[in-house]
Amino acid sequence: MSTIYILWLRQLKKYSRSTPRIIGSLGQPLLFLLVFGFGFGSIFAKAGGGSYIQFLVPGIVAMAVVFTAIFGGIELIWDRQFGFLKETMVAPVSRFNIMLGRTFGGATVSVIQGIAVLIISFLVGFKMQNFFMIIPAIVFMFLTAFFFTALGTAIASKLTDMQAFPIIMNFLVMPLFFLSGSIFPLDTAPKALQILGHIDPLSYGIDGLRYSFIGMSAFNPWIDLLILLAFSLVVLFIGKQLFEKMEA
Repeated sequence: MSTIYILWLRQLKKYSRSTPRIIGSLGQPLLFLLVFGFGFGSIFAKAGGGSYIQFLVPGIVAMAVVFTAIFGGIELIWDRQFGFLKETMVAPVSRFNIMLGRTFGGATVSVIQGIAVLIISFLVGFKMQNFFMIIPAIVFMFLTAFFFTALGTAIASKLTDMQAFPIIMNFLVMPLFFLSGSIFPLDTAPKALQILGHIDPLSYGIDGLRYSFIGMSAFNPWIDLLILLAFSLVVLFIGKQLFEKMEA
């Protein structure tokens, strides 16, 4: 347990000391929020969808969470190249605890990024239906972050090339983001996209956030929670197998 705590704390310290990283990771979500939110807002309203900003913000918050979480895997490759990972691996502790500590730390950092984007979204006109629903919203953020941090760690454990990781992640994450109902309602999409959206784990994270923020959802929020939890446990198990076989 102390190993998990130490690695969790290390991730938070690295995050707090990296101002360029904090600012840079906010750039893409804010660009999407402003360009899509104001660019398509009038079209969305004319189609009878109401305020597009209200619809879009949960997806953009999830975007900030996911991109911060998934690219936490690159730190694993970095630590392997510069020797920190070997020092950790030779310690008399379970490798699974090491992975858990890194995953919890990365997920916590990702939730902080998501909350930062949420706060900024209030400045462009977003309004939560019930502010007390911020608690289930944070739960959905954390589960989403945990899943993608574990996924990034699992993939990074099989890679040694730092340049290959962002390419693979973009190839994987961008389709998941666009098929998740983040920028358009899934129930109005073509049938093929609806099917893909239903097997996309991010769809359930965004749907849970949308319910928490504005009281609107395509699925049952409890189903969102259970499916996200199931995806997280599966990818954690796979990541555990890969991490334990990894050579530092």
